[in-house]
Amino acid sequence: MHPFDLNLRHLRALSAIATRGSMSAAADAVSLSQPALTQGLAKLERQLGVALFERRPDGMRATAEGAMLAERAGAALGHLALGGRGPSRGARGFARPELLMTATQLRAFLALADAGSFVGAADETRLSQPALHRAVRDLEQLCATPLAERRGRGVSLTAAGRRLARGVRLAAAEIAAAMVDIDPSAGPGGARIVIGAMPLCRALILPRVLARFAHEMPGVNVEVVEGSWRELVDPLRDGIIDLMIGALRDETPPDLEQAALMVDQLVVIGRAGHPLAGRPDVSLAALAEMPWIVGQRGTPLRNHWEAMFTGNDLPVAPIECGSVMTIRGVLCDSDFLTLLSPDQVALELDAGILAVIDHRLAGGSRTIGITTRTGWRPTGAQSRFVALVGQAAGETRLSKN
Repeated sequence: MHPFDLNLRHLRALSAIATRGSMSAAADAVSLSQPALTQGLAKLERQLGVALFERRPDGMRATAEGAMLAERAGAALGHLALGGRGPSRGARGFARPELLMTATQLRAFLALADAGSFVGAADETRLSQPALHRAVRDLEQLCATPLAERRGRGVSLTAAGRRLARGVRLAAAEIAAAMVDIDPSAGPGGARIVIGAMPLCRALILPRVLARFAHEMPGVNVEVVEGSWRELVDPLRDGIIDLMIGALRDETPPDLEQAALMVDQLVVIGRAGHPLAGRPDVSLAALAEMPWIVGQRGTPLRNHWEAMFTGNDLPVAPIECGSVMTIRGVLCDSDFLTLLSPDQVALELDAGILAVIDHRLAGGSRTIGITTRTGWRPTGAQSRFVALVGQAAGETRLSKN
């Protein structure tokens, strides 16, 4: 099932049923008739294959699954509320547009946001283009602002549209997480984890975790999306990625949470036959005379490299690159130097292809950890994955030295 196969109005009613303890009181609170709410709850239970409430003589009591789904549904509603409320809504705007949005509208809008055209969205949802146009127009009326505008043959989201799209994705992620915790095979594509992998974890932590996790939970699909922090952070915020693993920022963005795993010690790396290799005391001046391959501006690795030469002119660095595979190839065929963790090139160091040129870097360390959205609540499978990441971080070469 898709998360928006579930009726949003019925999901909104779950917390009212749980807190008021009766169908009649909950029906009044959500402006539904009691028969309609009773039928809606029965449909949710059929779709999910689980009882959400116990019918008792003294009223309704939520089961563990019902309480969890009600909590997730409330969080989903919160994401829609943030996404649908702009800074200036105008006189015709609804006070709480998220209460009037339908699952069909949201699914259509999200398909348009992903496809970039009504034609592509129609293919994805099997809705007609007129139906898609109507869904988007209805959402624009609820939010009292344009959400999309034509650009040639395609469609581009406005700032309000991008904000709503993020809210819709996060709402869908909350509902999908509830569906998976109830039944791992019930969510879209079954139980699934999407990992944003920054350079260090790809070579060191992630392979161990993936092998162990696949052995423990063979029914859970794991997708790895590689990239830099800048490339991964917006998909994380949008709910496309569940968590990122890699170098943490010095200051945590207000909408994200960072959890440290290990401190990575940086060293200067070059080829085994490099002119500076094997010298007992390499000076900063000697390092500055060599060409460098460095990370992009603003990355922790680049900041550490620039800090090495504080008070001096920076060396020539004609290549900016974040790919360890590319960096290794450049080092092997030239006198370039770079700043890396020895764990990132452990095989090449052990094989005598690359060498540590200098390990005496003042402050040459960076914190590696996990970055998630503020308030993110992992599923059972996601929690186990995070635990395995912590175990793997404690087994690095650095932790053994």
